[in-house]
Amino acid sequence: MAKQTWKAGNMLYPLPAVMVSVTDGKGQDDIITVAWTGTICTNPPMVYISVRPSRFSHHMLMETGEFVINLTTEKLTRATDYCGVRSGRDVDKFKETGLTREKAEFVKAPMIKESPVSIECRVTEVKKLGSHDMFLAEVLAVHADEEYMDENNRFDLNRARPMVYSHGEYLGIGKKLGTFGYSVKKRRKSAKK
Repeated sequence: MAKQTWKAGNMLYPLPAVMVSVTDGKGQDDIITVAWTGTICTNPPMVYISVRPSRFSHHMLMETGEFVINLTTEKLTRATDYCGVRSGRDVDKFKETGLTREKAEFVKAPMIKESPVSIECRVTEVKKLGSHDMFLAEVLAVHADEEYMDENNRFDLNRARPMVYSHGEYLGIGKKLGTFGYSVKKRRKSAKK
């Protein structure tokens, strides 16, 4: 089957659709939905988000240099979409979505209580790249909801039913297909009878 050639663009899908909570430090909080996000370093732990300068939350990110990445689930799909299509200039997204502010430990921006994972971040560098500014940030703390701890006291995010964004659609992640390294893992020999 042949592939078509298209003009240059971003077709790296699916992506995590996360709700990023921010504050202006003077009493106004906001939530922005971001799909341009990811891990950039393990040690020190670092992440990034990319935000258009025209977005209402952008000035808060620039002024405070802090934010919280809140992972999303199938249950949070409607709120995630709402926070991506409505502006904090016009509405209080916490009020309109029914999401609950939760105090973070290291940053002034609130966490979202309904999120299974909230990641506190402090900006270390802003790269102006064109349509978006990339905020590189150090991870200060990760908060995981105890509801998703398994019988071995390990966090099981899959039980939260995370969702992703793919080319204009929100999708559930689906079934497990393997685990890291399974393709080269040696098989156990079956016990002799």
